[in-house]
Amino acid sequence: MRRVPVLLLALVLALTAFAESSNKKEAAAVTPVAHSSDANSMRAEGEQRFRANCGRCHAAPQKFPPRAMATVLRHMRVRATITDEDMRLVLFYMTQ
Repeated sequence: MRRVPVLLLALVLALTAFAESSNKKEAAAVTPVAHSSDANSMRAEGEQRFRANCGRCHAAPQKFPPRAMATVLRHMRVRATITDEDMRLVLFYMTQ
């Protein structure tokens, strides 16, 4: 009988640790670091990749908060089978 509360506590702690680590990864994905010349080339490359991968089904992007856009891109990454690099560049393009 004592095992059930201990197992529940362990499960809650594990889920909390997982949620914290995923939040850190999301924050890192949302704020790419780039110099101004790199930013212009990343934005242009992101626009190209948006048009190639996303533009087939979606109109020109609206500006959304970076966290919301990161969530959308993660979901669409699976459906559109885009690479991590594509996702990163499209996220940069759509949040700038």
